[in-house]
Amino acid sequence: MGAVVPVTLLLGGARSGKSRLAEKLAKESGKAVCYIATAPRYEEDAEWQSRIIKHQQQRPQHWQVIEEPLDLLGALDGKQHQNELILVDCLTLWLSNLMFAEKDVMAEVDNLCKMLTAYAGDVVLVSNEVGMGLVAESSLGRQFCDEQGRLNQAVAEVADRVFFVAAGLPLTLK
Repeated sequence: MGAVVPVTLLLGGARSGKSRLAEKLAKESGKAVCYIATAPRYEEDAEWQSRIIKHQQQRPQHWQVIEEPLDLLGALDGKQHQNELILVDCLTLWLSNLMFAEKDVMAEVDNLCKMLTAYAGDVVLVSNEVGMGLVAESSLGRQFCDEQGRLNQAVAEVADRVFFVAAGLPLTLK
């Protein structure tokens, strides 16, 4: 896949290997890594907590970690350094957090894209591709799929490189 360039987007389905690939790219960059985790904690959900712990154990201990489920722009602001790589995992959880908090999703996405366009450092973003399966049964589910598709398209447009990951294998889209 080669070296990371300023903005890299990794898309794929659940358990496709996109997060593992993002972490590999970060390790191979030779740069200090700031990992921005967008997952909310959900303390009452033991299975969710187990997933978070597994992700934490996979990451090198020396990586800086910022847990920020809503204010991704704030977490990114000031983090752009030429000797640092930012890994955002993942945009899908960030989107669902925005929707549940009743934020203006399109304004947040537009602001993210503007920030990424002007970004001076390397950033790897992970996002789910949810539009390849069944149509959601609920109105909220369909709205989420629509918003996820718009988010992925917007970020892909400003990204320097975009990969679709399936079975742990990256397919170059851009």
